[in-house]
Amino acid sequence: MNSARLRNTDVIVNLGALRHNIRTQKAALPANSQIFGVVKADAYGNGMTQVAQVLSEEGVAGFCVALLDEGLTLRDAGLQETILVLGITPVQYALIAAENGISLTVGSLAWLRDYQKVAQANGVKKPLKVHLGLDTGMGRIGFQEPADLAAAIKFLAAPEFEFEGIFTHFATADSADQTYFERQLTKWRAFLAVVKDRPRYVHMANSATGLWHQSVIENNTVRMGISLYGCNPSGHEIKPTFELQPVTSLVTHSTFVKKLHRGESVSYGATYTAKEDEWVATLPVGYADGYRRGLTGYHVLVDGQKCDILGRICMDQMMIRLPHEMPVGTAAVLLGRSGNEEITATDLADQLGTINYEILTGLGDRLHRKYIDTND
Repeated sequence: MNSARLRNTDVIVNLGALRHNIRTQKAALPANSQIFGVVKADAYGNGMTQVAQVLSEEGVAGFCVALLDEGLTLRDAGLQETILVLGITPVQYALIAAENGISLTVGSLAWLRDYQKVAQANGVKKPLKVHLGLDTGMGRIGFQEPADLAAAIKFLAAPEFEFEGIFTHFATADSADQTYFERQLTKWRAFLAVVKDRPRYVHMANSATGLWHQSVIENNTVRMGISLYGCNPSGHEIKPTFELQPVTSLVTHSTFVKKLHRGESVSYGATYTAKEDEWVATLPVGYADGYRRGLTGYHVLVDGQKCDILGRICMDQMMIRLPHEMPVGTAAVLLGRSGNEEITATDLADQLGTINYEILTGLGDRLHRKYIDTND
């Protein structure tokens, strides 16, 4: 990663907002509930190890990652909590997980059998911590029938394994229409009926379930993902049941200011031509930073005012119309608040026809991360 520290452009991560979001979710959950902080994809673009350290201070039970490599990064950072890899890890790498105490998702008896052979052949002494993934309707990974789950649980009695958890994932928990959610919930309960001795972690609640389906959380662990970072998982469809504070902002500063005269054009393709004289600023951010080209024609915030993006967004730069002449170095907010105006990740997602998850995870590595804490 080449983080551009000499650009005067920052993704600002508010750790105080992060603390607020996790504490508020905790307060809304049934007694004795635990939280797994989802920190995959570099904590949704906010910096995995930095975010995980704060979540550790807040007492999370563990962390969810997408890849074994991410879990190893957390271990290297000194984090000792449970770390669960949500995706399926190839059997040949599972020994590394066992050696580092990292829990793996397993979705078939065949995988367990293959791992047992590898573990026995290599004389592995540490049992592999396993969370059995259940496909209740997501259609992605996991056991599909209770009978297959029962067979896998029986196999986990072997010394090569530690049956640590069981979980599913809801496809429509963020939808106002609860029909499919209820169907998945019914299948989840059918799976649990064959689990005589429940493992340490039983988790079916994602961010949306933690926000809108608290009454059905009858198990002990909630995976807190996008809501952790202050974003509504449903976009605009349903209002959160408690306040979420945005964690992530993107702020840059102008590098060039000029008067654009009537009839003069801006950027590739000369798609914008001034109809009258106006002041234009160049900002050192572009689509290579994850500020997508599709945001051409949108706006940024300068001194609490909306300033239109002029012409096509370039790979590394973009131009905006200023309300009047302003000095080089003037701050521009691309994501976040300025005065009484705010641009949220959901706003940018709406403009692009996507979801706020993609906005946050798309913020590029070369954007420098700056950490603040509103409690400081």
